[in-house]
Amino acid sequence: MRTAPAWLPEGSRVALLVPGSTAYVELVMVLLATGVFPIPLDPRLTHAERTRILLPLDPDLVVDTEDQLLALLDTAPGSLRSAPPRGRPMHVTSGTTGTPKGVDSGLLSDSDAAALVAEERDLWGFCENDVHLVLSPLHHSAPLRFATGTLLAGGRVLVPGPFDPARLSATITRERPTTMFCVPTHLQRLFAHWDEVGVPDLSSFRLVAHAGAPCPDKVKHRLVELFPTGSTWEFYGSTEGQFTACTSEEWRQRPGTVGRARPGRALALDPDGTIWCTVPPHARFSYRADPEKTAAVWRETSDGPAFSVGDLGHLDDDGYLYLHGRRHDLVISGGVNVYPLEVEQVLATCPGVDDVAVHGTDDEQWGQRVCATVVGTARPEELEAFARLHLAPPKRPKTWYFLDELPRTPTGKVLRDQLPYGP
Repeated sequence: MRTAPAWLPEGSRVALLVPGSTAYVELVMVLLATGVFPIPLDPRLTHAERTRILLPLDPDLVVDTEDQLLALLDTAPGSLRSAPPRGRPMHVTSGTTGTPKGVDSGLLSDSDAAALVAEERDLWGFCENDVHLVLSPLHHSAPLRFATGTLLAGGRVLVPGPFDPARLSATITRERPTTMFCVPTHLQRLFAHWDEVGVPDLSSFRLVAHAGAPCPDKVKHRLVELFPTGSTWEFYGSTEGQFTACTSEEWRQRPGTVGRARPGRALALDPDGTIWCTVPPHARFSYRADPEKTAAVWRETSDGPAFSVGDLGHLDDDGYLYLHGRRHDLVISGGVNVYPLEVEQVLATCPGVDDVAVHGTDDEQWGQRVCATVVGTARPEELEAFARLHLAPPKRPKTWYFLDELPRTPTGKVLRDQLPYGP
């Protein structure tokens, strides 16, 4: 087994709070190759959010400047930059509890580490000729997974910076990328830009994968129309693990499907439609330092251990999955998961807020828009100032509503379908 750097013992955790870059991806790979777990986090998190999230994760090192990142990378032997990972990054998910949880793969055996790399390579066809274009922030699990998979195969990664349709179009023309991962909001913004300036030559792409939120049919059809035949895919998964994958051609034959179980996995449904996924050993996980929450999402099946994140759906006779809904109350805005309870817990501490409920409503650009219904005397400008101080941009409500009291069940549960959804 490879050993960790002298300053970080095997099994250590390193929180990364810096913007994505090629060096960022390389550092993630180096850390994982030595058995050290990176914790990728949004660099825009407020001080209060950082403190709350990092407390249960107890990182051994926090990297929050580019200079720190480069210095850390410089200490690693060059051979480690293409060595197989000995685990997965410890991404953080809040779930509907609002409590941050680190998704911990643990240290993998050599055979499981090889299987982890092989699964992504075999599914997506990563190779040394690939040029991967990064559209999403690298602290999210899917974009980081595609970037590391490309580098492990000997390919090249392009990180143009924050999403900008004009800059990305120029990068496509100049660099001729072969792969990219995106969310539907990216596609909508790219298509709107191309409607104004023209569509660049997209013939270099062999793979365009999208996930993170439901894709509107008209966007999906435009995607298939513009990119090379057979190049576009959708997949369904979560921070905890991956469930399905589906070509656009399969989607056309079965509109609305998110595909069949990925190789090495099996899907099963409870009577209420709750989706369970059996995974191979290299894809198993626990929530760091939280055995109770870990036990709640795993169960034994005839196919082996299976996990669920509470999503609902149904399977057709050929094993294709159709989603009925995401986790209860989850808001997916621009491909970013926003957990209402987490936002509510923050806004409840704002002066003048007696009660608050957060929910999502349909938004043409972002898929969903975060809204908050407030009981109290706080004014919109006060709430917006408080949110800017205490919440990262994706979590800040874009629309504020005000009621004398929140609609609740006799047991105190907010009736979210009775909250305001108007303009």
